[in-house]
Amino acid sequence: MPLPISQIRAVVGSDHLLTEPEELHCYSFDASKMSSAPEAVAFPADASQVSALVKLANSHRFAVYPRGSGSGMVGACLPRGGLVIAMNRLNRIVEIDTDNMTATVEPGVVTGNFQKEAAKLGLLYPPDPASLPFSTMGGNIAMCAGGPRAVKYGVTRDYVLGLEVVLPTAEIIRTGVRTMKGVVGYDLTRLMTGSEGTLGIFTRIIVRLIPAPESVRTLTAVFPKIDDAAVAVSEILKNRIIPSTMELLDQATIGAVENYLHMGLPVDAEAIILIEVDGPEILLDSQVEKIELVCRRCGAARTEAARSAAERDRLWRARRSISPALSRIKSGKMNEDVTVPRSRIPALIRAIRGLAEKHDLVIVCFGHAGDGNIHTNIMLDRKIEDERKRAAMAVEELFSIVLDLGGTISGEHGIGIAKSPFIEQEVGAAGLDAMRRIKEALDPLNIMNPGKMFVPDRSFLEGSFA
Repeated sequence: MPLPISQIRAVVGSDHLLTEPEELHCYSFDASKMSSAPEAVAFPADASQVSALVKLANSHRFAVYPRGSGSGMVGACLPRGGLVIAMNRLNRIVEIDTDNMTATVEPGVVTGNFQKEAAKLGLLYPPDPASLPFSTMGGNIAMCAGGPRAVKYGVTRDYVLGLEVVLPTAEIIRTGVRTMKGVVGYDLTRLMTGSEGTLGIFTRIIVRLIPAPESVRTLTAVFPKIDDAAVAVSEILKNRIIPSTMELLDQATIGAVENYLHMGLPVDAEAIILIEVDGPEILLDSQVEKIELVCRRCGAARTEAARSAAERDRLWRARRSISPALSRIKSGKMNEDVTVPRSRIPALIRAIRGLAEKHDLVIVCFGHAGDGNIHTNIMLDRKIEDERKRAAMAVEELFSIVLDLGGTISGEHGIGIAKSPFIEQEVGAAGLDAMRRIKEALDPLNIMNPGKMFVPDRSFLEGSFA
């Protein structure tokens, strides 16, 4: 059944509705490189307009697909026809309450911009996904985004206090509280956070903030052996130091970045760890010294601490340059955000090396060693069918290895379409059925972001090897 375009137009206005194919193209893909076009894109101005659109969806039985900036990695916002509800116009920072250290924002606020505004007031919103310069608060909460600072500060769900949500049946509810404590009823805020747009559309968000750290120190440690680097990560934490960031680059990553930047990186090293600590100025020099001592004791060939903002930026250049550097290895990649207990990182890295050899693939590992989140990038030429098949087999084996190590198949990217065939492998049949029953109870007509998480869609998956 075609969309009731005239009725949708009556809700949002002609200037806020796209229907022409060339206009719809930008809303047919996300960072997963999969693609499927909607029939229309609507830009509501407030919760009442979102609710009106969802009411139309229920009356006319068409699907709606909530969308932020489209920066997700697993196809969670991809439409299959239907109506994309783009949240770009709901982009106000409503309030930053410095007394109570909370903020109220709309879902279309760009996360990095919000962080900057909070910083002007001496406050910190810690979640820091790599996409924060362009990803939105609504999208981050829908996917429960992570980032390098998770080792010290946690992930998005740890900062969401409350939500205004348009349910799949068009009711508007408010979940959570503005206080640090609140235990009234089921925790619907946590249920909605990470629900990938399948249970509701956020129209207002309340988050908690913390005081910004007084100072930051950054250093790198170079390890001839990657196992020693993994041990150093655990030893640093055992020494009662909790860095804000511990990023690991394996040898393949180091080589790729050096070929890209020519900055003199040690390509013979098996690992580099980029470490950052923050807090009171008076404590940080001693923490850096202790970290350097721990790293050398664990086998680091050398350490380097930044003494200025310019030096800190130079140390971060390698980490920030990984994505463009990898594009020089192969035309495409499969970026898996697997996560294991920190102590199992060496076993995971060894297993990944075995997969690379077994399937004749280049596999590059880097990521958030402090919380065990290792981004495993299987490099491939998407035009070579055999290479795509070998990569797909490697991913399937990787997930089994990760689960055997007590880990998870997704630490921060989510499930969406790309990982839906594997979700039961982690949560079990009974767990998946419980999730499905929640979805059916809140969305009896299955109109909100259908086909995500629960229903593996092989036609979509074919496009994921980008």
